[in-house]
Amino acid sequence: MLNEYDLSVGQVATRCGVKVSTLHFYEQKGLIKSLRNQGNQRRYPRDVLRRISVIKAAQQFGISLHDIQQAFSHLPNQRTPNKDDWSQLSKTWKNQLNTQINALEDLRDSLEGCIGCGCLSMTSCPLYNPNDTLATKGDGAVLLAKPK
Repeated sequence: MLNEYDLSVGQVATRCGVKVSTLHFYEQKGLIKSLRNQGNQRRYPRDVLRRISVIKAAQQFGISLHDIQQAFSHLPNQRTPNKDDWSQLSKTWKNQLNTQINALEDLRDSLEGCIGCGCLSMTSCPLYNPNDTLATKGDGAVLLAKPK
């Protein structure tokens, strides 16, 4: 019978298509875990391959490592996500991505009016001065002014 923790760091890196330093980074961030053998070498469980696949897929969709770690922390016993878990995670992340897409579309649609302006305090600037909130802070480009 194989030991649950029988994959070396090199084997995992090769199988997952990542650098060894990436595995160390993921481990440091609490996204994956390893044990040390008697020779003080890292050994990973086989389910780490799926866990890294989920991490890589989520990152490709623009999900931050912090958000991935948060999602993993809500799984029972911090288990590796299974098919049902992935379905739930992807729904949550889809909503998050839709919110980001909508915000970027709003930004894109508002950007043309701001190009070249430079004042950053005009009453119609939805980026830096929604509803002219900077009017009370002074004239001109108050966001660019150095504190006195």
